[in-house]
Amino acid sequence: MTAVAIIGGSGLTQLKDLKITRREVMRTPYGEPSAPLVHGELGGSEVVFLPRHGQSHTIPPHDINYRANIWAIRQIGVECVVAVNAVGGISPGYLTPTTLVVPDQIVDYTWGRAHTFFGSEHRKVTHVDFTEPYCPGMRRALLEAGRRAGMALLEGGTYGATQGPRFESAAEIRRMERDGCDVVGMTGMPEAGLARELGLCYASVAVIVNPAAGKAQGEISLSEIDKYLKTGMARVRELLEAAIPLVGSGR
Repeated sequence: MTAVAIIGGSGLTQLKDLKITRREVMRTPYGEPSAPLVHGELGGSEVVFLPRHGQSHTIPPHDINYRANIWAIRQIGVECVVAVNAVGGISPGYLTPTTLVVPDQIVDYTWGRAHTFFGSEHRKVTHVDFTEPYCPGMRRALLEAGRRAGMALLEGGTYGATQGPRFESAAEIRRMERDGCDVVGMTGMPEAGLARELGLCYASVAVIVNPAAGKAQGEISLSEIDKYLKTGMARVRELLEAAIPLVGSGR
């Protein structure tokens, strides 16, 4: 059984240094996942990798089949998921591009996405606790791995999940800041909630790639985001190599 899955976000459609052993095409009751599951070894530990936006980054945030992705990962026996998310910074301490954040809370602003495995077709109302949306043990492992690797990580913070694919208006960001959000992204939900419904240990590594709308002068620059994505994802890969053995060993 593979102990850890990595869901890659923007800028992480491939996992460098992953020793690939096989690719697995999955079918689920909810359709096909974003891409075949890539099985392999990273840092001496067995992992499975899934690019959230597809192999060529062609699936926008609102069209991702989150249910199929999470179901497929659980179906192969995975227990722990590390999600990688590119985000914009909102709060003053969260504005530096390439900074890595391990959030501890999330606010869902998305709409129209298939967000649960417990619809009316199950003929039984089912609720799950979501007080702590990210697994505390997984978060500790990521933070410890960062310390061991000499990497400065921001511990905690609230992820505001928006619909996309457009960026937010400055007024929307001001509202999110009043709501207590520190970073903003488009893929945090319903992924985290679905993982909780299937009993997965789930945590996020969020990479700040730009100040959110209104937090810097001028418009959001896609070229700047691409530049910071490359640098930030290189840091993510370094963190993952240090973290996966800790996560896989139950730390």
